[in-house]
Amino acid sequence: METKTHTYRIEGLTCIDCAGRIAAAVERLDGVREAEANAATGMLTFRVTSPEFNIAPVAEIVAETGHRLVAPEARSPSGGFLRFMLSSRATTLTFAAAVLVVLGLALSLAGLWLSIPGAFAAVAFAAAILIGGTTVARAAYQEVWVARGLGINALMVIAVVGAILIGEWAEAAVVVVLFSLGEALEGYAADRARGALESLLDLVPPVALRIEASGLTEAVPVESLAVGDRVLVRPGDRVSVDGVVDAGQSAVDQAAITGESMPVDKVAGDEVFAGTINTFGALEVTVRRLAENSTLSRMVALVREAQARQAPIQRFVDRFARIYTPAVAVVALLVAAVPPLAFGQPFWGDQGWLMRALQMLVIACPCALVISTPVTVVSALTRAASEGVLIKGGRTLEALGRVDVFAFDKTGTLTEGKPVITDVLSVCADDSHPHTGLDYAAAVEAQSSHPLARALMEEAHARDVTVLPSVEVQVLSGGRGVTGQVNGHQVTVGSHPYFDVELPHPEAVCIGADRLAAEGKTVMMVCHDDNVCSVLAVADTLRPEAVAAVAALKGGNGGSGNGKRNGVWTVMLTGDGTVVADTIGAQAGVDEVRAQLLPEEKVAAVRQLSVAGRVVAMVGDGVNDAPALAEAAVGIAMGGAGSDQAMETADVVLMGDDLRQLPFLMGLSGQTQRTIRANIIAALAIKALVFVLAALGLATLWMAVVADVGASMAVILNGMRLRNWELTGRGGD
Repeated sequence: METKTHTYRIEGLTCIDCAGRIAAAVERLDGVREAEANAATGMLTFRVTSPEFNIAPVAEIVAETGHRLVAPEARSPSGGFLRFMLSSRATTLTFAAAVLVVLGLALSLAGLWLSIPGAFAAVAFAAAILIGGTTVARAAYQEVWVARGLGINALMVIAVVGAILIGEWAEAAVVVVLFSLGEALEGYAADRARGALESLLDLVPPVALRIEASGLTEAVPVESLAVGDRVLVRPGDRVSVDGVVDAGQSAVDQAAITGESMPVDKVAGDEVFAGTINTFGALEVTVRRLAENSTLSRMVALVREAQARQAPIQRFVDRFARIYTPAVAVVALLVAAVPPLAFGQPFWGDQGWLMRALQMLVIACPCALVISTPVTVVSALTRAASEGVLIKGGRTLEALGRVDVFAFDKTGTLTEGKPVITDVLSVCADDSHPHTGLDYAAAVEAQSSHPLARALMEEAHARDVTVLPSVEVQVLSGGRGVTGQVNGHQVTVGSHPYFDVELPHPEAVCIGADRLAAEGKTVMMVCHDDNVCSVLAVADTLRPEAVAAVAALKGGNGGSGNGKRNGVWTVMLTGDGTVVADTIGAQAGVDEVRAQLLPEEKVAAVRQLSVAGRVVAMVGDGVNDAPALAEAAVGIAMGGAGSDQAMETADVVLMGDDLRQLPFLMGLSGQTQRTIRANIIAALAIKALVFVLAALGLATLWMAVVADVGASMAVILNGMRLRNWELTGRGGD
């Protein structure tokens, strides 16, 4: 049966239990096949079998939990904490309850010196419990009767009722307010963490200057633009669309997309991305993608999806919490019952075993433990996106921290991916007329689209060589070169073997050509009439950042930050010949080179490198290397900003084609794992301490709430630190 997936944002959702209750209730609706609510991202996703599905029941379910269902692109309320507290019914009730508790405490203190009846303070506390506890009680009902589980809200209701039964009205009111304030603080912090990702969408201007047929411009909403429309981007403006430059020349700051620190020169034919900043020159751009399909929009959508994918350690923590909470509840029940029944200990009172059990119930809340991982992962994925790195989920982020081997493709990964002229040797003995071999070669190659011809033309333009006219240009048989007439001379550009057979030349020319060939370069010779005048060498050059990036990965603690003392093993996998591969491998500094590999042999090489429990990351261009990327534990694609396929298929996408993002990526993964471990240890340690104090009768109910809320806030804030994390000593920076 065909299904359709719906995605909505649940405003203010941060509670793991609330997310579980919402998902369970939505799944019970007619026509719903599967539902998932994610507290880390605040998103609800469900599949329906009917195209006429009514969303109203889903909105009602969400409203019953004190939240609101909104469109996925809706923003969280901005502003400070007070504005956040007044932004929803639940938080407003909490604020009112807090005011009543303060009033009750003030009346209690005033009653010590003034003749104010204690009933006034009791009424204030009772009102605080009634107002602030409404949301908690409703959530507790849903936990027990809808989700069929025992959650934190149910535990809190039991604790508050118990405190009331023993006459501790102030204690009960403080518990309600502190718990509700803690939930609100968690929500506020989580909204700020999500806002870092959502703010990326604000980089795209809402309007664009569309160029009409008359040549005049009109300001129109970006959403109204169609593919093929032309827009004007003025100096200082943000680019409003993904498109191709039609006219103009400028430099564009692409840091928001690719993480590049310096603006990139743009001329006609170059691609630009929505959200980037035009610097000094006006550009006319033809729209290539609709607004909802822009690279920036897809980045945000993919990161949202990644945030919803749980890391293995997160799944373990969730399973642990499902056992931990009821287990502690059983222990608390035994603590309340066994000492009074078996040993005649007091049941009621401040030091009674009921109060101790209630304190244990409160501290049993697994919120800090459960939220410690997702908030850290969300912050890490958002931080990576701000650097132009897309990581497809917590599983990938965790796997990166265990990588032992980095396998690199050569062409387009370690190298620039296009041939360039590296050497021009002048060997001509005929000085009867002014010429250079380069100007003759450019003249006959100007009409060719061959990559070697393009490399030769680029070199000629770089040297300001005048390209002479040519006639009767023909390709040599077997594709061994090209020949034509230039200024009355027969000019030929061809390979060394062709010249050896067809055009005799001095031994010294052969020695120079053989030396260049031994360096892994492709050699071309140029002659006019019967005179060999130049030897040209062409090669795919190493990326300028490749050496520093590889060295940083191999440097262990100094580079990758993944905690491996000796760094990672680096391997280059390429289909090129041995000479070229060895040359590039030596220049890049990789540990091992495997050459002359077919695509299926690259897959086999990755599989072989993965033996003995080693974790392999494969870095490639995302197209030709797709099978090897899929075989590796982590597939990393280069240049995702211009490649739809790379963004959709790879585990990690380097939007900026910059290998220096790899050490950053490894460092971020290592720091994320350390932060998660620290959060889990801190959450468990705080709970264990207060649990022991409660068993000894040295704790209070409000102390247990403060410890629980404090632990939750501590792990949230610690995880949010990753939003601003920086790798020190990044290679090549």
